[in-house]
Amino acid sequence: MTALGVVDGATRTGIDSRTRGTGRWSVLVLLCFSLLLITVDATVLHIAVPALTAALEPTSVQLLWIIDSYSLVVAPLLLTFGTLGDRYGRKRLVTAGYVLFGAASAAASFAPTPAALIAARAALGVGGAMIMPATLSIIRQIFTDRRERAIALGVWSAVAAAGAAIGPLIGGLLVEHLWWGAVFLINVPILLVLLPAAVKLLPESRERASHPWDALSALLSVLGILALAFGLKETGTGHPAGPAAFLAGAGLLTWFVRRQRRLAFPLVDLTLFRRRAFSVGVAAVLLAVFALVGLELMLAQYLQLVLGDSPVRAALRLLPLMAAAVAGGLAGARLLRRFGLRATMSGGLALTTLSLLPTLAWGTERHTLTLALCFVGIGFGIQVTLLAASDTIMSSAPESRAGGAAAIEETAYELGAGLGVTVLGTITGAVYAPSLPPIPGVSSDLMNLSRQSLAAAAHVAREIGGGTGTALLNAARAAFVGGLHSTIMVSALLLGAVAVAVASLLPRRSSGGDDTPGPPD
Repeated sequence: MTALGVVDGATRTGIDSRTRGTGRWSVLVLLCFSLLLITVDATVLHIAVPALTAALEPTSVQLLWIIDSYSLVVAPLLLTFGTLGDRYGRKRLVTAGYVLFGAASAAASFAPTPAALIAARAALGVGGAMIMPATLSIIRQIFTDRRERAIALGVWSAVAAAGAAIGPLIGGLLVEHLWWGAVFLINVPILLVLLPAAVKLLPESRERASHPWDALSALLSVLGILALAFGLKETGTGHPAGPAAFLAGAGLLTWFVRRQRRLAFPLVDLTLFRRRAFSVGVAAVLLAVFALVGLELMLAQYLQLVLGDSPVRAALRLLPLMAAAVAGGLAGARLLRRFGLRATMSGGLALTTLSLLPTLAWGTERHTLTLALCFVGIGFGIQVTLLAASDTIMSSAPESRAGGAAAIEETAYELGAGLGVTVLGTITGAVYAPSLPPIPGVSSDLMNLSRQSLAAAAHVAREIGGGTGTALLNAARAAFVGGLHSTIMVSALLLGAVAVAVASLLPRRSSGGDDTPGPPD
């Protein structure tokens, strides 16, 4: 099929005249701006952690919830809103998501307490979940040519990586020149521009209201993932409710999966997982993002609180990661055509793993050049992996199930981000707290506060001042580096294992998917 050949299938796939010809590229630009806004919000707080900690004084568990309540709310709701978009139309869901996202951004920027900020971040997650599935499913809807869709997905994945990587830079600039709440308030004027553009440009999709929508499945997925995350966090702090919550979450998700197998019209189309490439692609997305986002948070704190960089300087040192991720997204489509799915995906994972290993030798000294090179390898490798996985996932589903497939991929993406922060943050905290010894001249209460997090220890050290404060900060930095090494080791082992699995399980070249529209529903 030629580039112009997609017009012939317009009436069959629900594409109107605004997305024919060059119009579909205008829609892609709008979708990319929407995605950029959402992915920036997932990481914009990483650089703002020290300023936020000083202003609101959250506990270590509250701080983890502030950072990843967004991703952990987005993850289960993507399944719900992906299928609702397929059923009732994606355009109306996107525009409603813009409104909620803007209102929640304003609330977050002026949150007076940690609990209020957690609630606002959760509302942001709901708005993001309404928008995100459409960014992939509309691409699947309007780019029916496989080659064009690979290019569009390459741009999409580059923007996703750029948003996650540029988030800390934006956060650093706003925190240094304004205040931490500005990282949210900036969303409002951007959404005021995107909303009318979406109303004008986004194509309508066919409604499929004849298919029943299972509210119980949606509830099970949301409660199961949240209980699982809560259990992991509380178990890491030694709270007795942690294991019980974790087991309850696992039980709810097991019930969810069994229910999907029985339903005629499930919330998640589990039959997609019968395709080996689809299953491996979803696993690659989950674990790659797990490692990337969790490590990015830890490294942002490492740069500021261990090496002493300002928010802007720390964000600038993360720029090689962003640039390499964008390059990986743009080059990934060509690499996929040249080398095939197996080599592209496993090679990206292997490059990421190798790029992590030098950091295991770092301490509290600077490694400017090595750090930049590691970030380049991590950014490029992760993004090539994500593009190969995304192309496989979206090509495995007909247009009528594009929202569901997109929701599964983006659920893996957001769940990986949320669990990456939760699990790696919990590992870092579990190693950091017992590694921080008592400091002469510091009370037990202040030591307990310092063991909450490195940001809390830095705040206490500034309050104490003098030689005692310096000794506390140096000890806290050394303890944090030990925790960072543990998280890096876990991430490297996971990524290496997935690289081996991809090389073993996938064919050299993808068989593709059905590029034709699915049968009428």
